[in-house]
Amino acid sequence: MPRKKSAASGSPASDTAVTLALSRNELIESVAELVVAQNESDSAGSTTTSSTTLVSKRLHESRRVVFVLGTLLGLLVTAVFTTYNSPHLKNELDKYVRLDSMSLFEDWRDWTDMLPSGLQLMMSDFDFSSQQDPLSGSAESFLVGKRMALVHNLTAQHSVVMVPGVISTGIESWGVSLDGECPSINHFRKRLWGSFYMLRTMVLDKGCWLKHIMLDPNTGLDPPNVRLRAAQGFEAADFFMAGYWIWNKILQNLAVIGYGPNNMISAAYDWRLAYLDLERRDGYFSKLQQQIELTRRLTGQKTILVGHSMGSQVIFYFLKWVEAQGEFYGNAGPGWCNHHIEAFVDISGLSLGTPKAIPALISGEMKDTVQLNALAVYGLEKFFSRRERVDMLRSFGGIASMFPKGGELIWGNLTHAPDDPTNTLETNGLVVVTTGPKNESFGTFIRHVSKNSLVEHYTVQQSLDNLLDDAPEWYAQRVRDQYSYGVAENAAQLKKNNHDHLKWSNPLEAALPNAPDMKVFCFYGVGKPTERAYSYADADDATKLKMVIDSELDNPVFLGDGDGTVSLLTHTMCHEWKKGLASRFNPGNSSVTIVEIKDEPDRFDIRGGAKTADHVDILGSAELNELVLKVAAGKGHLIEDRYMSNLREIVAGMNI
Repeated sequence: MPRKKSAASGSPASDTAVTLALSRNELIESVAELVVAQNESDSAGSTTTSSTTLVSKRLHESRRVVFVLGTLLGLLVTAVFTTYNSPHLKNELDKYVRLDSMSLFEDWRDWTDMLPSGLQLMMSDFDFSSQQDPLSGSAESFLVGKRMALVHNLTAQHSVVMVPGVISTGIESWGVSLDGECPSINHFRKRLWGSFYMLRTMVLDKGCWLKHIMLDPNTGLDPPNVRLRAAQGFEAADFFMAGYWIWNKILQNLAVIGYGPNNMISAAYDWRLAYLDLERRDGYFSKLQQQIELTRRLTGQKTILVGHSMGSQVIFYFLKWVEAQGEFYGNAGPGWCNHHIEAFVDISGLSLGTPKAIPALISGEMKDTVQLNALAVYGLEKFFSRRERVDMLRSFGGIASMFPKGGELIWGNLTHAPDDPTNTLETNGLVVVTTGPKNESFGTFIRHVSKNSLVEHYTVQQSLDNLLDDAPEWYAQRVRDQYSYGVAENAAQLKKNNHDHLKWSNPLEAALPNAPDMKVFCFYGVGKPTERAYSYADADDATKLKMVIDSELDNPVFLGDGDGTVSLLTHTMCHEWKKGLASRFNPGNSSVTIVEIKDEPDRFDIRGGAKTADHVDILGSAELNELVLKVAAGKGHLIEDRYMSNLREIVAGMNI
């Protein structure tokens, strides 16, 4: 077949394109001829010999021939498309290969009506025809920051200090001891909490891991020959372990609007320690105070304190500590907070504790362990028993800070609780039926049925008292030396408590600092079933526990509103502070803004996606990131209150 010649010569690129185009035409013509020949051969099959037919069939079915032809065709098509620049061609290709545009489903509404109702509900999460800004509502890396910088022109203004929550800060070994069966030098600079190394050590040498991670029961500090410290820097809390982010999304988005190591720090701490022991052993609060003062001198700007979970409680403790006078206190005097702190951002904070802390210290259990199947429970018990979990948690003085505070005033009595259930909880457009008959009260925190069928009911405060009475003396004494869980009845008592560190972790016994210019922002999730009360039974002797959650019952764990970890009532103090001077707990009339974020998780995202309000995953929520960026950029005044739950009405009915 004769080769056609081009009419005119051009650039090398154009010559190549022409040559490839001609080659493509030749290939098409050759294939057409082969097809015609094959058809003729098939039609004449009756007149040919059987051997000729066999050869033709073998050639037709040969994998080698098909492979060679396919390879040549693929190379030619690739070469043509890489040299032939046509916007129309690219647009057509985009239409079919860019699945994110979902152009193939532009008419999806026409056929979803034929689907079952369950699938229709799932499909309603998508808007395939949406032409909105691709950054809108996304939780992808950096996108929230890019959108806020583009749309709202946000830039870095105030220095930001991030205080992580419980267990989210990595703990690493600095011990160099060669003594004993488990020398600490083998783990030098290794993370024994918050890494895959932790998991490996737990599995391969659980006894050694427990020896390192547990604190000394007598001192509440490091045991002999062991020295564990909180990891430092942004790496301490951006990921719990590879692939499981915590603060990483917020760090990324803050960086987009101008934040970096010079105007942003992560104030990691050893969450195992009781709060005052953080100062005694590590000088944690002194270092934080000096960092904030240095920022003020260098930049002239105040600091934003951003705390998540337990970190919010640590910040509140710091605000009381820094102005107090005494040994191991800040001694900065009144007015320090007003002069140095621009805002206190409370993200899913534990200001009044959380109910799930009590069963964790009674029997080493929570909803997640109770819901495991029998085989999984057996395996977990053999690997890391409930008794071992209780002993480990009791050695951590910091965990007791999460016990519920406020007694019957906040958490109810045996007949009534402020948040008693209606047995429905609206979440993500669905009505979730929570467990428990309607005549049950969350105020009955523990329902205990003994082996002789004796039924005992306990409130939150009674359960806490029983826990301390049954615990070892060293544990009960440490809790009573470090924390208090009551309510200050008047302003005079609050003023007295300014000098007593036992009260500083409880905002019902310690008021906000007198700081009229300091702003308070409360951002927390609602609409996710959360542990609120429990059913217990006597434990078998083999467990070495007094009682365990009765998983055989229909309602071993009663669920209320919250973020999956922290009960809704925990955020009562935000609404009390909101009253301003009408509340004795806000003497400076600090501005308080409350934003409740409804949990609307993405069903196809294991971390919940852009609209999650889960206790940990909320740190990746697009809305939460937007709120934090606004406060940091000095635009916090643009944030408006939003209420998605009935907590505001509940607090209005309390006589705090």
